[in-house]
Amino acid sequence: MADQKLLLIDGNSIAFRAFYALYRQLENFKNSEGLHTNAIYTFKNMLDVLLAEVKPNHILVAFDAGKTTFRTAMYGEYKGGRQKTPPELLEQLPYIQELLHDLGISTYELENYEADDIIGTFARLGEEKDFKVTVVTGDKDLTQLATSKTTVMVTKSGVMNLENYTPEHMKEVNGVTPTQFIDMKALMGDNSDNYPGVTKVGPKTASQLIQKYGSLENLYDHIDEMKESKLKENLRNDRDQAFLAQKLATIERATPVTIGLKELKKRKPDYQKLRRFYEKMNFQKFLGELDPAGDNAGATQAKTKTVKVDYTELTENNLAAIKPAEKQPISFYLGLLGANYHLADFVGFAIKTQAGIFVSRDVNLLKTTGLKRLLEDDQLKKNVFDLKRTVVGLHRLGIEAGGIDYDMLLASYLINNENNSDDLGEVCRMYGENSVKSDYAVYGKGKSVKIPEDDQVLFNHLAGKVKALAELKPTLLDQLKEHEQDDLYASIEIPVARVLATMEISGIKVEAATLSELQNEFAVELKELKRKIYQEAGEEFNLNSPKQLGHILFEKMGLPPIKKTKTGYSTSVDVLHQLQDQSPIIAQILTYRQIAKIQSTYVNGLLDVIQPDGRVHTRYLQTLTATGRLSSVDPNLQNIPTRTEEGKQIRKAFVPSQADGYIFSCDYSQIELRVLAQVSGDEQMQEAFRTGYDIHAHTAMKIFGLKSPDEVTPLMRRRAKAVNFGIVYGISDYGLSKNLNISRQQAKEFIDNYFAQYPQIKEYMDKAVQVAREKGYAETIMHRRRYLPDIHAKNFNVRSFAERTAINSPIQGSAADIIKIAMINMQKKLDDLQLKSKMVVQVHDELIFDVPKEELATIKEIVPQVMQAAVQLDVPLVADSGYGHNWFDAK
Repeated sequence: MADQKLLLIDGNSIAFRAFYALYRQLENFKNSEGLHTNAIYTFKNMLDVLLAEVKPNHILVAFDAGKTTFRTAMYGEYKGGRQKTPPELLEQLPYIQELLHDLGISTYELENYEADDIIGTFARLGEEKDFKVTVVTGDKDLTQLATSKTTVMVTKSGVMNLENYTPEHMKEVNGVTPTQFIDMKALMGDNSDNYPGVTKVGPKTASQLIQKYGSLENLYDHIDEMKESKLKENLRNDRDQAFLAQKLATIERATPVTIGLKELKKRKPDYQKLRRFYEKMNFQKFLGELDPAGDNAGATQAKTKTVKVDYTELTENNLAAIKPAEKQPISFYLGLLGANYHLADFVGFAIKTQAGIFVSRDVNLLKTTGLKRLLEDDQLKKNVFDLKRTVVGLHRLGIEAGGIDYDMLLASYLINNENNSDDLGEVCRMYGENSVKSDYAVYGKGKSVKIPEDDQVLFNHLAGKVKALAELKPTLLDQLKEHEQDDLYASIEIPVARVLATMEISGIKVEAATLSELQNEFAVELKELKRKIYQEAGEEFNLNSPKQLGHILFEKMGLPPIKKTKTGYSTSVDVLHQLQDQSPIIAQILTYRQIAKIQSTYVNGLLDVIQPDGRVHTRYLQTLTATGRLSSVDPNLQNIPTRTEEGKQIRKAFVPSQADGYIFSCDYSQIELRVLAQVSGDEQMQEAFRTGYDIHAHTAMKIFGLKSPDEVTPLMRRRAKAVNFGIVYGISDYGLSKNLNISRQQAKEFIDNYFAQYPQIKEYMDKAVQVAREKGYAETIMHRRRYLPDIHAKNFNVRSFAERTAINSPIQGSAADIIKIAMINMQKKLDDLQLKSKMVVQVHDELIFDVPKEELATIKEIVPQVMQAAVQLDVPLVADSGYGHNWFDAK
């Protein structure tokens, strides 16, 4: 098996390196549910590089099973001096393992042994079967495994700057062989693993001794021949320590593993699970790398069972055959090719009535008098898969859909928002034994995917969808009722879907001329920045080339390199931030990158999506997050930059539809903290909100022991604000210390003081976890459930994340419920008053309106009123508003 390659990865060590490679951007790497993802993201990037370079047939990622091993039995203080692993890393470890399994990669851990021992065992087994073995780790202890058949790659800094250890390289670096390296460690001990060697013996002396005597045993066999010295005295005194250290340093290569090499054979990735995983982690980069027309689609086709459905092809000659029965709902499916239903091509449609199933490719038939009246009839109830998608699609055909009261997608989402899917076929697989299996993934996703030319294939596909809508409706509605979510579904999710459809259809006007002006201004700024950078560098080069930039910074200018990649020096944002004090060129490069990103992503990006009506029509994802928060895509209007002056300028392009009109903005003030005060019942926090105190100043007074708000400095308030919002997301002392650039001890004191002053918040947190353990879910004030199957998990990290989710889901989810109720009530108010003003954008806690000049006074009065009256809490809801002739001025 000379061509067989085995890759062995030290999972804990590499995950640790991955975490710290992007730890400065820790708070920027979170998914929509608050899970930190920096280690997962970096681990995946590292894995891609390793797989491309090593090209293994077999692969294993080994993890530590726990803190107690045979080494701690020998020496109780083994690894005892290490700092606690940050919880922000611990919570990611189970998801790294999930990612590996989805990628077809085996993981393994063994009670009483370390990952090193598992790797040592499989390296030996691989060598015995003539495998070429590669070990990847951040721990030099594993270099003792290097042989003619095994190379050990050790991370030097960051993750991808790897040094290859072979026996020859070991000799060159340490002066000893890999096996002798164990004896070196025995003499010098290991501060990291917290075991002593011989007093006053460091790496240089240890290497010299082992080179001279060959082994630890031979050294002590000849110790009497050594000249009297302090070294000899220490060697004699610490003999037992040295031999204990030798045992501790030696990797066990015959562990009782229960799997063999054949189980390590790399399997084909599960593309469906990977897609779900990347979506859950918000990994757009990795999602984009999946080929929906390739392996992923192929896998879907292979698993899809085509169910033959009876249907009638609909033509102009048999339209009357549809015959909907009075008071009997119909099922309707509008086929659109692609996710963006504002622009997607029509595929066809299907209708199911008591007379049967009718299908056609020709969507123009829907415009005929009879069908149009049927689809617009409010009294005729309709079942659809995605209400918003259906309403927008029909609007494009000049049809104003009415009577839609069942949305299979929303029902499925509420029943299980941890495993939701926007694929009708996937919903069928979850809830229906014999329901049609959809091939939406084949026909509906991916630019290269084509609609089948065979009418029978397409018609059966469309017919199956409406058949499934009707068949599964009772099952899903029964589950909603069983979960006490039927009111949430009918009173919030269905109505807000209608509101969102109206908002999406309206869109918001964006002035291309303003964006073009910004484009020119940014181009001038970028050109000037380039000039300054080239002047500092002493030459021109490709600023967008990391390789050329690395050469300039680290070779020509001599700046200290922080991290290396396979292609050269790393010039990532994290690296550059660490070098800011070294040269003016660093700040210039960072500014250049920032403006270049705004230029490409927002200025150019928005110019590309302005439709012929002069507006952008975003899509709101109603079923993406487990908390109920809405997301915006194509384009993402919730992510327009607000922190930099250049980013804020983008909002100047968002203008009212009438030249003298206004953009009106109204947002909730500190809604999540008000919800926290509500659900916790904390009297001090509630009192602060009732009396109108600055809540962050109030918190600062409490945690810093001040008597007057006048004593609160801006720094104190900033720190109190970080604690206030951090508590909502279950922040740890480590996370807070990084946010505030303070010690973990000081961060812990802040958190302890916070709980001392707001004791009922701590009680709420404890109770929330207890209730979740008893019921299996957390619940918002509107009874939106977040099921927590991991709340009883044996794995500490998995269970801990579920516990934090139990605490923050009621807060985040309740805030999401409140804004949805406000949107429903607001749209009703606009309709009742027959106003021309339109609600056009939602940015989480903020609503944006397009207002004619003559209605501004009315809108200024009613919007805050409606928002503040959305729900009745024990603390007041406060909504702050502003307006101007563009979105920038409205803030």
